[in-house]
Amino acid sequence: MRVALHTRVRADRIEEYEAAHREVPPELRAAISAAGATSWTIWRSGTELFHLIECADYGRLLSELAELPVNVAWQVRMGELLDVVHDYSSEDASQAGLPVVWEL
Repeated sequence: MRVALHTRVRADRIEEYEAAHREVPPELRAAISAAGATSWTIWRSGTELFHLIECADYGRLLSELAELPVNVAWQVRMGELLDVVHDYSSEDASQAGLPVVWEL
């Protein structure tokens, strides 16, 4: 499945956000893959961030990462840089993400 998300970086923290993503901890990358993600791409337009996640089960991905110490630490770090953060609290992952408007 593919899930598109929208987050927003603080205007004064763009460089720090991009630098952090050049140094994503190997343990976090491994945990994201182990939780079922095969791809996670982030695009930036100004302060707007658009994520495309490909995974077997987004609900499983969220639940496996939500309390994982390496991810919790990463989310704390991202919380300092973002105005709109990735929501790990969604009880219904099927409703998470951006709605599909059109597809070829």
